[in-house]
Amino acid sequence: MRYKPFGFIYALALACFLGWPAFADDWPQWRGPQRDGVWRETGIVDKFTTDQLPHVWRAEIGSGYSGPSVADGRVFITDRIFEPESLERVHAFDARNGQPLWMHSYPCSYENVGYEAGPRASVSIADGRAFALGAMGHLHCFEAATGDILWKRDLQTEYGIRLPIWGIAASPLVKDGMVIVQIGGENGACLVAFDTETGDERWRSLGDRASYAAPILVEQAGREVLVCRTGDSVAGLDPADGTVHWRYPYPPERMVIAISTPVVDTGRVFVTSFYDGSLLLRLNSNQLAADAIWQRKGLSEQPTQTDALHSIISTPLFEGNHIYGVDSYGELRCLDANTGDRLWADTTATPRARWSNIHMVRHGEETWMFNERGELIISRLSPQGYQEISRAKLIEPTTKQLPRRGQGVCWAHPAFANRHVFARNDEALVCAPLAK
Repeated sequence: MRYKPFGFIYALALACFLGWPAFADDWPQWRGPQRDGVWRETGIVDKFTTDQLPHVWRAEIGSGYSGPSVADGRVFITDRIFEPESLERVHAFDARNGQPLWMHSYPCSYENVGYEAGPRASVSIADGRAFALGAMGHLHCFEAATGDILWKRDLQTEYGIRLPIWGIAASPLVKDGMVIVQIGGENGACLVAFDTETGDERWRSLGDRASYAAPILVEQAGREVLVCRTGDSVAGLDPADGTVHWRYPYPPERMVIAISTPVVDTGRVFVTSFYDGSLLLRLNSNQLAADAIWQRKGLSEQPTQTDALHSIISTPLFEGNHIYGVDSYGELRCLDANTGDRLWADTTATPRARWSNIHMVRHGEETWMFNERGELIISRLSPQGYQEISRAKLIEPTTKQLPRRGQGVCWAHPAFANRHVFARNDEALVCAPLAK
């Protein structure tokens, strides 16, 4: 297709006038366009010039743990309200100005779910459709532009979900006309794939319990493989039909508390959890098989009792021979990927506290961090240590996500899209500019 020069110049001028980049990337799902926690946009600030980032807009929402998703000029977020009745809600806002575009709510009482602030899973957007998965297993497919419901399913009722103590949390993955969810259903339905057009089941796989970790896609032995950390194993499946290529048993000693997304580098998969420490698997390059390289666990998750990585919420970064992650009390650690040995630890990125959290995103040579105090940090991580470049407040922490933390927390992962950052707490969704 050929574009007329005048039309091109006009579009560019209009984008600049509206304060919105003409060439930019969306963040349409959990951990970004490729689901890998890498932010690939250029033209981003090198450091902050103020202690408080200015907001382009602010929109009121309710509480929840789900991070925002951004696609086609819209921001999607889920929340929960309690009065006059308990409802889960799915929202779409205009990404330029924060104006509400549509909202859908449905009754949802949480039963046997700890931490009731709201939904956990980020909305996934693909091919003009938005897929939202609630904490009790309500799955909706919306027309992303209008909010019209194309289909919906009550997965708890239909699949007999063995509900994890913190509810359904793994964000849906859309692949080749299917939306894949981890729900821990009965009769071999830990993972289930649904047709994106009709909502019909396409396949189900594994008899494991559900974890809270989102599945990812990797390349192995010339094939695309769906890697999932369940409540009982790490498994590699055929995304087309759910066939199990390999499964490494990894049951928890105390309880299912696997939240961090698996991360991959050069044929290795790393997983971590609060009580059970860390595991590094080798993906066979010639056949669809996997085996352990090392497994590390301390006497307990207490920082003085382990040199492993016992992450709770944060997903680590895996780069070559080094793994960077946040331990159980907010301690930033670097591990030698060859052995699992700890190379260093640092406690300046987030305050020390049980479950203290940082969400990390790779951007070029730098690592952007969003800590639970609502601060955005530009840093550099290396085998030599943590180097902080700049820090600014993005949003205030609130208390509904973790009432026992008196000052509140920000536990939802932000979205980096269109040279802006989008973040939420229990009261608002905000957008702040990050372009040079």
